[in-house]
Amino acid sequence: MGERVDDTALDTLFRQARTYAKWQARPVPDQLLRDLYELVKWGPTSANGSPARFVFLRSTEAKERLRPALTPRNVEKTMTAPVTVIVGYDLRFYEQLPKLAPHNPAIAKLFHENPELVEVTARRNSSLQGAYLIMAARALGLDCGPMSGFDNAKVDAEFFPDGRVKSNFLCCLGHGDGSNLEPRLYRFTFEEVCQVL
Repeated sequence: MGERVDDTALDTLFRQARTYAKWQARPVPDQLLRDLYELVKWGPTSANGSPARFVFLRSTEAKERLRPALTPRNVEKTMTAPVTVIVGYDLRFYEQLPKLAPHNPAIAKLFHENPELVEVTARRNSSLQGAYLIMAARALGLDCGPMSGFDNAKVDAEFFPDGRVKSNFLCCLGHGDGSNLEPRLYRFTFEEVCQVL
């Protein structure tokens, strides 16, 4: 525990990883999606609440259901990706807390009585879990194309009609086609955005 990974791993996860919009015609097997989730689930969340819900869209039919919610510039990359994931969050995640956090029986009641806390906690922690998904996918040899650029209300109506789950963001998964990658954009330096107090 606590050992530093080598530079090759850091390059794969961060320094050389890119956001892809074009994809090779290589499938992503079900087992790889299961392996992906098996890594994602270990990332920390508040009270171990694990509010993220993942819908993996692989079939043309499933992606066609998503198409009307996409902004025009996101249609082609989404429809051609081997898999597009809807990263959502369950607004009743706290109902599972007796199983997920049995050491703290009062925590579920806290959420049950505070819908504002539920929303902000679920959205924040599903964002964390979505980031874990990106890093785990890269660790397993997949490329990613996370995006906003869609109508959340349309996605929710189509995929989560009971209102319990809300969409957070989308992420295309597959093996990227780097033929159209632009040079990497600027990133802030430590001095520009960090403080040590």
